[in-house]
Amino acid sequence: MKYGLPLLSPVDDGGKFTAEAGARLEGKSVLDEGNKEVILMLSEVGALLAEEAYPHKYPYDWRSKKPTIFRATEQWFASVDGFRDAALAAIDAVEWLPASGKNRITAMTEGRNDWCISRQRSWGVPIPVFYHKETRVPLLTPETVEHVRALVAKGGTNIWWQLSVAELLPEALRSQADDYEIGTDTMDVWFDSGSSWSGVVDAREGLRSPADLYLEGSDQHRGWFQSSLLTSVAARGYAPYKTVLTHGFVLDEKGLKMSKSLGNVVDPLLVIAGGKDQKKEPPYGADVLRLWVSTVDYNSDVSIGPNILKQVFESYRKLRNTLRYLVGNLHDFSPKLDALKIEVHDAYSTYQFYRASQALMRFAVSDLSNFYLDIAKDRLYISAPDDPRRRSCQTVLSKLAEEMARAAAPLLPHLAEDLWQNLPYRDELTADSVFLSGWTAGAVDAAAAEATATSLAGWAAVRAVRDDVNKALELARSDKLIGASLEAAVYIYAPNATFEQVLRALPTDGVNDLRFVMLASRVELCADAAEVSAKSANGIVFSARDSATGCTVGVAPAAGKKCERCWNYCDSVGADAGHPTICHRCLGAVNALGMTPPVAVAV
Repeated sequence: MKYGLPLLSPVDDGGKFTAEAGARLEGKSVLDEGNKEVILMLSEVGALLAEEAYPHKYPYDWRSKKPTIFRATEQWFASVDGFRDAALAAIDAVEWLPASGKNRITAMTEGRNDWCISRQRSWGVPIPVFYHKETRVPLLTPETVEHVRALVAKGGTNIWWQLSVAELLPEALRSQADDYEIGTDTMDVWFDSGSSWSGVVDAREGLRSPADLYLEGSDQHRGWFQSSLLTSVAARGYAPYKTVLTHGFVLDEKGLKMSKSLGNVVDPLLVIAGGKDQKKEPPYGADVLRLWVSTVDYNSDVSIGPNILKQVFESYRKLRNTLRYLVGNLHDFSPKLDALKIEVHDAYSTYQFYRASQALMRFAVSDLSNFYLDIAKDRLYISAPDDPRRRSCQTVLSKLAEEMARAAAPLLPHLAEDLWQNLPYRDELTADSVFLSGWTAGAVDAAAAEATATSLAGWAAVRAVRDDVNKALELARSDKLIGASLEAAVYIYAPNATFEQVLRALPTDGVNDLRFVMLASRVELCADAAEVSAKSANGIVFSARDSATGCTVGVAPAAGKKCERCWNYCDSVGADAGHPTICHRCLGAVNALGMTPPVAVAV
């Protein structure tokens, strides 16, 4: 092309030599007998220096798994030179997730001069060009393109092969139909998909351009992302998308690429519905599969397999059980009695779904199951139904249930809707579905944010001390000093002023008392470590050197009698003759319930 020489391509579409290659090679396969004949001809004229078979790299067709043949053929090209700068400017205006995607597509666009848009395939969208039978001069004008476009809009792309040349040409050129034949080249499929912003986004009612998000694998910076960018910038001057998100590829548990030949393909339908042997291939349902998607970091390749799915199912089960607990303790509750607004962190704004699922699971297991709900059992099960300490807890649970349903809905739609439909007060909700309930979010003023941060820091300190208390209780159990934690009296010395201040600041309101938080019948703050040792039994002391908080914690058996209703130990058990086996706290609850003392019956 550089020197104006004619193209020489002595290979036909079937991969065989043509007459241009000579009589001895004509009709022979390039990669088989033709290759052998070339070696023989070289040997006959003394031009063959050596012949040796050796392994080397060679490009193979990914679909047929056969070696490729390179030919010099006439092609259609689209020049990028005229709008490359505009394309690079458009790249800067797009948000790339991850940010490294911007560098990749920028480098590829900067180095691109021409785009070969034609392919020699028997399928695809035809390039609407006509060729003069004698001169081979192409006929491609705005009028011919518009006429073919109108025909395709009515009859599809097959009309290019079905109609006559006269029918395919506009009326002004039909008299020349006998002089022309249709071209057989098809459009590059990347041009097809790269024009989807026009054929889909611009053409469909309800969609708007540019699209909010383009989502595909990390190999598409060279493919769909770039072809979409180039076609859109060339035609309209701006990118077809606001944000581009790329992800890795799905591998098996061993990190191998999935392949039918290897038999390691994980069928999504099999994960959802299960296999023939449902003990080996259980039906996990769509939510578990979605949860797996949300737990992986898609910025790199991700793995999936039976063992990984089992782990995800366990996480799903823990989350579901936590939500069931919330619903189960709202059976006699109406949100009109109280309201509590919580802030829901929008973890989806940057499409980092793994962060959202991690936060949801961490909150459900660590914050709720292992801490709040563990402590809340006393308020929910021991208090009278309308006791403020129980109703306030139910208010929190109702808000937790609603907000967790909303937070989980994008990831686990079936679980979230199941939770929403089973809320006992569903008839009082303003939305019939979690997906119609909106997203609870809003700006928090600086004072409220500071107060929340202070409160969270305080409770973090309390939980840290609780960990030390649990370790001391384990020591007491190992020494057979106690069984359940409610059999214990706990003594704490906090040398750290911050910890001591936080612990002493907890109110004795029947809700946040230290003994309820620590799940012990009695908790006492001591002046020093010596006092802890003096009040502890059998030397059961968790020392400061082993403590993450620096606290010293001791344990002794709790004084008083065990209340048979709440299992706490206190001196008030037996004070009421009518209910001699329960404490004063439970006495108020049973009276509120209208429960009468058991009547002794003579036998």
